[in-house]
Amino acid sequence: MIKKSIFYLFASFSSVLVLFFCLAMTSLSRGSGESFGVFLLPLSSHFSWDRASVASIYSVYMVSLGLGSLLSGMAFDKFGPRFNYMFGMGLLVIAYGFLGNLSSIWQFYIMLGVFGGIGAAMVGVIPAQSLVSRWFDKNLGTALSIAYAGQGLGVLIMAPLSQISIDHFGWQTSYKYISYVFILLFVIASFVPWNLISKGAHNNPRGTSNGKAVGGISLIEAIKTKTFWGFFFIFGFTAIGIFGISLQIVAYLVYIGFTEVQAALSFGIAGILNFAGMVLTGLAADRWQRHIVATISYILSFVAIISLALMQLYSSAILLILFIVGFGLSAGARGPIITTLMAEIFAGKGLASIYGATNLGQGLGAATGALLAGLLFDLTGDYNFGFLLCSIFTFLGAILFWTVPQIRYAQV
Repeated sequence: MIKKSIFYLFASFSSVLVLFFCLAMTSLSRGSGESFGVFLLPLSSHFSWDRASVASIYSVYMVSLGLGSLLSGMAFDKFGPRFNYMFGMGLLVIAYGFLGNLSSIWQFYIMLGVFGGIGAAMVGVIPAQSLVSRWFDKNLGTALSIAYAGQGLGVLIMAPLSQISIDHFGWQTSYKYISYVFILLFVIASFVPWNLISKGAHNNPRGTSNGKAVGGISLIEAIKTKTFWGFFFIFGFTAIGIFGISLQIVAYLVYIGFTEVQAALSFGIAGILNFAGMVLTGLAADRWQRHIVATISYILSFVAIISLALMQLYSSAILLILFIVGFGLSAGARGPIITTLMAEIFAGKGLASIYGATNLGQGLGAATGALLAGLLFDLTGDYNFGFLLCSIFTFLGAILFWTVPQIRYAQV
């Protein structure tokens, strides 16, 4: 009895350590990329690039993140987590190490766009979701939401620190400092006991005996189902709305009269709430119908977009608070719901690949939203059409939660 209690205590402790590791890796890798909005104005000013040109760097990053998510999932299923994390960290060290020395936009496309995007995908939510689903069964939604919330936590950490660093040292040195963080993470990852971690908890239905999952359906089989495409387009449509807003937040707030530090701080506070929103969504997804929880999050997104649009007409602290709270709590809230559903529906040998393939929808949507928001600003001189576009696609994402049967009627 004592041995059994000690065993379960060790297993629980191991699960928490795996969750913390995934949270840390997701936070710093994605946080660096998602904080690109803080670098948007300095890059535009330094190189005299228009808003759409600078935003196109982020679009390349998001396309690479999406394609990299597919590669990340396939690599995880075939080689296990060690390959993902070591290869991904290596790419991030190279990407951010060279960014401060670049002079042409095509160089940013390669380093930040391609290397940064694929690197973030290799060590981000795809391996995190797959590992966490092997270590948690009860309260899976909560655990996945904490891992997924690393994206929000990363923005909270990286956006204000990046802005302070830019103000004191310039954007070139700031990118070099980020590369030092990834060098440290690369060293840490080289000492992780990957063989033990990849197996998962012994009594978890998604755990393995040799580090490779068995059973379930493959990616090829999954893409023949309506459920897969429901997840794909929920990710895609929602990403157009959310990332079309998030990349422009700092620039927009400066445009209507805020200082750059105030704008970055507002972005950072939204990041705090983004983390909280993901965790709360995961808790709710373990207890209530997922499509209802998702709908509430979409309502918060609409409130945020409307409040943001009205701020150019009315300088109101209430509108700013409504935006920060609404956007912060809802921006990443759909992710934990989708990943929980997918872990239950597609559990088995192809889970990581299926995760990655649906995240391609998010990458393509985010790239589209970011590029269109910047282009519409350059064409019209304001953000009104961009806000309208983001609202429409966010609404389409919400509709899919109600119209795809296996997503709507999934039981808690």
